[in-house]
Amino acid sequence: MRVFFDSSAFAKRYLGETGSDAVIGWCDKATEIVLSGVALPEIISAFCRLRRAGLLSETQYRRLKGLLLADIADVAVCDLSPIVMAATFASLEGSPLRAIDAIHIGSAVALKADAFVTADKRQSMAARRSGLKVAVV
Repeated sequence: MRVFFDSSAFAKRYLGETGSDAVIGWCDKATEIVLSGVALPEIISAFCRLRRAGLLSETQYRRLKGLLLADIADVAVCDLSPIVMAATFASLEGSPLRAIDAIHIGSAVALKADAFVTADKRQSMAARRSGLKVAVV
């Protein structure tokens, strides 16, 4: 099963928050994990925000970043191809989304993901309208 994670969901794999167990479950079910190319900078940005806020120590930040970078060796990362852009534009035209959220949906549509996992309720509605099977974590 090809499972696509948006940044909000995949970050839960590392942060131990509400929804983390569900994300781990989806990772275990997946035969292929897929992320958009924008997910990695978004997740690192979240880690940096937590570090600046004093919620992660420097050591914790480095550990989480290392885990993420090790994990992506086994993850398919989707480029921003013309097919992805077309699906992204369709999402933007059909739903009130931030551009980055639409890129995740466009990537999942282009890759024909079997499941789209997100922690964003507005994005989940738009993903359903795009024909994706959605799991909100």
